[in-house]
Amino acid sequence: MMENTFTNSSFKALIRRAVSNDIERIVTLMNQGAPEGGKNPTPANLILNDYYAAFEKIDNDPNQYLMVAEINKEVIGTFQISFLSYLSGAGQEDCQIESVFITPEWRAKGVGTQMMNWAINHAKNSNCRRIQLTSNKKRKDAHRFYERLGFQRSHDGFKLQL
Repeated sequence: MMENTFTNSSFKALIRRAVSNDIERIVTLMNQGAPEGGKNPTPANLILNDYYAAFEKIDNDPNQYLMVAEINKEVIGTFQISFLSYLSGAGQEDCQIESVFITPEWRAKGVGTQMMNWAINHAKNSNCRRIQLTSNKKRKDAHRFYERLGFQRSHDGFKLQL
């Protein structure tokens, strides 16, 4: 099942798979989530149709899940999980978590914990050997959050922009 309701004493968050009607809201969340509270600028050459095409590609891939957290029918958070197979794992999958964003008004209120608990439980139920994620080095609050959930810093990551 791809939908769960999590409760906190003050709210209920529905964690569900994203649908195409969520795309504009997800893009807004991504643009609010730059390190140090800044904005992620949407590139001028990337139009909304590109986001819809990307959504279709993700949604049609059985190894990808674009998820949203919803409270009172409003999307307030999003994340994406991907399942990856490696020879070094003898084919056992790893779960990769990326693009974790929560609207500023709902940060530090338990929504992120609910989203990550959903992802962790889904990875366990899918018999993954581990969960991995990356986080911008500037996002110190996010690092403390992931460490509280049990994630450990184990590798340095590198990126090559193409």
